[in-house]
Amino acid sequence: MDYFLDAYRQFTNFQGRASRKQYWMFYLFYVIFYIMFAVLDDLLQTGGLFMALFALVSILPNIAIVTRRLHDIDKSGWWQLLIFIPIIGAIVLLVFLVMKGTEGENRFGSVPLN
Repeated sequence: MDYFLDAYRQFTNFQGRASRKQYWMFYLFYVIFYIMFAVLDDLLQTGGLFMALFALVSILPNIAIVTRRLHDIDKSGWWQLLIFIPIIGAIVLLVFLVMKGTEGENRFGSVPLN
């Protein structure tokens, strides 16, 4: 849960690096909360209001942590724009997100602490 909250605390930080663990723990809790809000929307018949609000609040933290994750593999954060290329872009971005980070320092900073 700390990784999830840390991503929200650093929602304006597009510098530095994020480890695989930091990113995937954030994503795990994102999915859990998204499902929780979907169930809440269904129970309260709100038409997806809570899911939409959660997704809206999560846009910047998500972009920031993906940028830092790409920095960990020595790629620019702009690579996340690949998501706009149907199918192929999502696959390439997923491969980037699961790759092991560069050993030691790279142009984006030192190794992130776990």
